[in-house]
Amino acid sequence: MAYVRLSKVPAIDTALKLSGVAVVMFAFVFVVMVPLYNVLCDVLGINGKTAGSAYTSVPVMIDESREVTVQFVAIKNNEMPWGFSPDERIMRVHPGAANGTIFRATNPTTAPMVAQAIPSISPSRAAPYFHKTECFCFEQQGLAGLAAADMPLQFIVDQDLPRDIHTITLSYTLFDVTDAVTDQVAAR
Repeated sequence: MAYVRLSKVPAIDTALKLSGVAVVMFAFVFVVMVPLYNVLCDVLGINGKTAGSAYTSVPVMIDESREVTVQFVAIKNNEMPWGFSPDERIMRVHPGAANGTIFRATNPTTAPMVAQAIPSISPSRAAPYFHKTECFCFEQQGLAGLAAADMPLQFIVDQDLPRDIHTITLSYTLFDVTDAVTDQVAAR
């Protein structure tokens, strides 16, 4: 078996080959793995992303012949000490109707903190049909030490939601972004 030599010095030859392998691995991660991850998420129905801004509704009729169950899940990142929960865990809604609920946040520390909620919809096929008209996730939420807040969510499930989807799960993960906000203010 013949070996390809890139240099007459064995150490340089090995370093060049290892550098080439590192470049190929780096390219593989970004060129192959990211699209593969997105395809897997779509196929498995996970990581449904919602729009990051408010939905502007258009006049539609409410489909009272149909009912969709919306489940609300509140998750805190490991570093987040806040209490965080929905007032209602399950709602039954009619497509086209405006709906609302409240999530409650409590800061048990004595220090003021800032949080950011990141939403996710499951199944991911439902994400384009779930429209938030008002959401605490649109902006960072600040709370003084030992304070609590009711954070509103207003939404509409689109009438065009595929008929085979009967349950939508809206999950929010709450992250502590206090340090990031403090660093941004200090940089100004």
